[in-house]
Amino acid sequence: MRLSRYLLPTLKETPSEAQISSHRLMLRAGMIRQEAAGIYAWLPLGLQVLRRVERIVREEMHRAGAVELLMPTLQLADLWRESGRYDAYGPEMLRIRDRHQRELLYGPTNEEMVTGIFRAHVHSYRDLPLNLYQLQWKFRDELRPRFGVLRGREFLMKDAYSFDLDEAGARRSYQRMFVAYLRMFSRMGLTA
Repeated sequence: MRLSRYLLPTLKETPSEAQISSHRLMLRAGMIRQEAAGIYAWLPLGLQVLRRVERIVREEMHRAGAVELLMPTLQLADLWRESGRYDAYGPEMLRIRDRHQRELLYGPTNEEMVTGIFRAHVHSYRDLPLNLYQLQWKFRDELRPRFGVLRGREFLMKDAYSFDLDEAGARRSYQRMFVAYLRMFSRMGLTA
């Protein structure tokens, strides 16, 4: 594609709200655009980078034996009440009602939902160990969103959940994920 036909809105000046170098560079390079406090639009160049990171994460998760799924971003409040975390989570959780007055929340994390899926579909110890993961957009109504996309209110998160027979199995699952993360960071040129 010709550069003249590409959306690449670079900035000459550093925006005053950008406190850390990665945030300044992403804004100036035209990778992201801040829409509200802690909420960013991923512009074409930034989206390409984000997709490459996602690809590396997926490849290393699959290499470690994890299985990808995708859970909805909206979750029933009843599931969170069952775990006791609905009221305990705090004001960072965005709570809403649908047109039928059912209480929903925009998932800040997915432990409750993945446990419900596991509980409904895994019926034998022979199905273990099982490591499920997803790459999904999350929302947490942070009091003071800062540091660009590092501490935003809306963000793409990779979360993984292992189900094991015993503590020794859980330790093996943890070790596989530890190695997977080291590989991810290495492939991205990051020191862990």
